[in-house]
Amino acid sequence: MIGIVATLKIKEGSGSDFEAIASQLVEKVNANEDGVVYYDLYKQDDTTYVFLERYKDQEAQDAHGKTDYFKELGAKMGPFMAGAPEIKVLQSV
Repeated sequence: MIGIVATLKIKEGSGSDFEAIASQLVEKVNANEDGVVYYDLYKQDDTTYVFLERYKDQEAQDAHGKTDYFKELGAKMGPFMAGAPEIKVLQSV
C-alpha cells in the first residue's frame, strides 16, 4: 500500500472556494477509483489543508493523477493555492 500526505497552502480568505472544489475531487475519487483505499481532505488551519490518501499499489496512484476530473479540478484549485503542495509518499510496512 502507498500512503500520501499532501499539504496545500492556500491564499488567505479563499478557504470556502477552495473547499467547494476540493470536496468535489474527494467525492469523485471515492466514487470512481477502485484502487483508492482512502481519500479525504482535512483542514489544519485557515490556510492549510491536507489530503490523506491511500492506494492499493503504484498503478492505482498513477491512475489517480491521470483522471480527467483530477486534472480539471486540480486546475480549478490552482488559483487559490499559495504555492506548490508538499507531497510525502509513504510505503506501508
